[in-house]
Amino acid sequence: MSWFESFILGLVQGLTEFLPISSSAHLRLTAAFAGWHDPGAAFTAITQIGTEAAVLIYFRKDIATIVGAWCRSVVAMVRRDGSMRGDHDAQLGWLVIIGSIPIGVLGVTLKDQIEGPFRDLRLIATTLIVMGLVLGLADRLAARAETGGGRHRANGGKTLRDLGVRDGLIYGCCQALALIPGVSRSGATISGGLLMGYTREAAARYSFLLAVPAVLASGFYELRDAGEGHVAWGQTVFATLVAFVVGYAVIAWFMRFITTRSFMPFVYYRVALGILIFILVAAGVLSPHAGESAA
Repeated sequence: MSWFESFILGLVQGLTEFLPISSSAHLRLTAAFAGWHDPGAAFTAITQIGTEAAVLIYFRKDIATIVGAWCRSVVAMVRRDGSMRGDHDAQLGWLVIIGSIPIGVLGVTLKDQIEGPFRDLRLIATTLIVMGLVLGLADRLAARAETGGGRHRANGGKTLRDLGVRDGLIYGCCQALALIPGVSRSGATISGGLLMGYTREAAARYSFLLAVPAVLASGFYELRDAGEGHVAWGQTVFATLVAFVVGYAVIAWFMRFITTRSFMPFVYYRVALGILIFILVAAGVLSPHAGESAA
């Protein structure tokens, strides 16, 4: 991998990680369209450390509050003290842990599929379209709720204070779908949140918080494979730094965007891109396994 390739792929990772369009799919597609080798699942996971570092900084106050409350709740449990039992921030910390279980279990179980069959461009095209339509449905239901025609219209939608174990696990299962490139971690979890009646802001905020342990664990786990094949350590680190800088700017913009705008532009983009991939593969312009052998 050249330095130019690592810069472009880091840029793509930073631009797409927080948008509901799948960063892993776009890294795979960028390489395929450009005629480069597939950067691989390890490169994708490691560069996501950069974008998650942006989350840690952007949500630093929220995360510090949650971690502090969670630690105090653990101490209280050891001492059999029930004073922290109703603390919202402590509960949110436990729910992030619970919601991370599905992707952790499936990530280890399906590791070979994630690095192989799941990177087939035809599967990516399918998930882009299907999950795009799911996001569109969720967005329409959320819009109806906001205008008084849907569920939870009395209070404007559920917030993170309404989050319980059941919803936390559903969020976690939605996040686990993102192990397949094309699904989108943020797209799946935000869609799940909207379908459960959460506000756009609450669904996005929990989506980003839930991603932190899963993405960091995956990235650090894949560090052992960094530098193997055609992707050197230097280019991987450089791409990660680029992803961090770009990702921070994108997350700040996206949190403002979702408070007033619809997700439909992302839906149209996902469906159009998926259809384009199918056309190019069917026409023989693009191989469904482009670049895989070299990766």
